[in-house]
Amino acid sequence: MNKKTFPIFLAFLCMGFGDAVGPFVSFAKEQFQLSNFVATLIPFVGFLMFGLLSVPMGIFQDKKGKKFTLMLGLIIALVGLAMPVFIGFNSYPAFLVTILLLGVGATTLQVAGNPIMRDVSLEGKFSRNLSLAQFVKAIGSFSAAALPFIAVKLWGGDWKHLFPIYSVAILITAIFVGTLKVEEKKADNHPASFASCLGLLSNPFVLMMVMGIFLYVGAEVCLSSGVPLYLKSQFNIETNVGVLGTGLFFLALTIGRFSGGMILNWMKPKVFLVLTSIISVAAIAGLFLGIKMVSVVCFFAIGLGFANIFPLIFSIAVDAIPQRSNELSGLMITAIAGGAIIPPIMGLVADHTSNLIGFIIPLAAIVYILWVSFVILKQPVAAKTGQ
Repeated sequence: MNKKTFPIFLAFLCMGFGDAVGPFVSFAKEQFQLSNFVATLIPFVGFLMFGLLSVPMGIFQDKKGKKFTLMLGLIIALVGLAMPVFIGFNSYPAFLVTILLLGVGATTLQVAGNPIMRDVSLEGKFSRNLSLAQFVKAIGSFSAAALPFIAVKLWGGDWKHLFPIYSVAILITAIFVGTLKVEEKKADNHPASFASCLGLLSNPFVLMMVMGIFLYVGAEVCLSSGVPLYLKSQFNIETNVGVLGTGLFFLALTIGRFSGGMILNWMKPKVFLVLTSIISVAAIAGLFLGIKMVSVVCFFAIGLGFANIFPLIFSIAVDAIPQRSNELSGLMITAIAGGAIIPPIMGLVADHTSNLIGFIIPLAAIVYILWVSFVILKQPVAAKTGQ
């Protein structure tokens, strides 16, 4: 790690804080006495920003620069996270504003973080640094589940202590990034536009893969937000303890993302996607058995299965149509908005049935991805989509 990559790794850690919107669902549901559907408005307002802002922010970044955009993302996220510290947690609408700003910040960081890592990496080290950065981001995601439990055990605190901790971490990161000198590399090709991105959706393969990202992210947020609610309704486990189930899920994601790179040294991506999709479907189905220890094992297995679905779909799509990689990237990041749309559907189903039945929604999403994995395994994708 050179001195220029360190601030960017910190930015990826802060990027992971955006995944806290999942664990926040169970905490806010209890704090504000919300229904399942209303509570899932938290990931809705957070992840909706990916759908609305990804392409516009990429165009903005092309004009203003990556470091400027990265700093903007950190400042917006800091403002959002600092709001509850100063105004408290008395209003659910005000809390949604916090989540909205966190979503805007996370979207901006996502748009700027990947390309600026290339600018600060030594020759030949970009791929390694980017893989390590995703691992660091997963640590940030894991903290949203681990820190509230630690706060309860060590000093009798609760989930609200995440906000000052995250605010300080982002402030420190902004200081490091602000002092960083970056020689930004300009792309030789034209940047993606709204028209070029949307035009690709007429390609059935692209539409299938974008839907895969949309449904996967939605399923991931369903799991991260639904685990504590599931444990409370099925086994009467209190929220502050039940959030460890989310922690187990994020821990497995972290381990899976670290090991996925090694597995791909000897396994083809299309085969790995089939395998990881099968594991995910089987593990979600295992939750319906309603056995405590089996559920714990399933949460970990789901995390391992989910860990590499996003990068696999992303890389397979780009490898199939490399000449349209900018447009594909814009569409794929925009499809993260699935994290806004799918969880409220799960919440609505849970309100009218049970928290357990609500898991049919992420199960159906991953079944679709399993179908996609078999389709691309059997077909020479690049030959069908090269134009």
